[in-house]
Amino acid sequence: MKSEHIDRPLILAEVTAAFYRYEEALINNDIAVLDELFWHDERTVRLGAGENLYGIDAIREFRAARPSAGLFRQLQNTVITSYGDDFAVCSTEFTREGSDKIGRQQQTWVRLPYGWRIVAAQVSLMN
Repeated sequence: MKSEHIDRPLILAEVTAAFYRYEEALINNDIAVLDELFWHDERTVRLGAGENLYGIDAIREFRAARPSAGLFRQLQNTVITSYGDDFAVCSTEFTREGSDKIGRQQQTWVRLPYGWRIVAAQVSLMN
């Protein structure tokens, strides 16, 4: 891939907006938006600190059972990179209020006919 196809301003702006929309939905436990932003397919994967979820149905079950309190977090070292018109990777670290543990999150985003969607996500806790 040619370097001029990496981080094209309009594409980068689109995926950055989608990422921060996801983040807002996450801390507000807006399950409808969280569900919307994941690809609705059995090949979607979310690997978490304590769970391995394969397929949109497993991800939906996890979201529905997750407590809605204590979700606020502070992001740091966020890097969003787009590759061409339809593929992006978002990586960030985060800390939760009242904890010194650092979490890491990485998401693979793909532009589908109906918008940017997460096709794979991984969350881990450090420290």
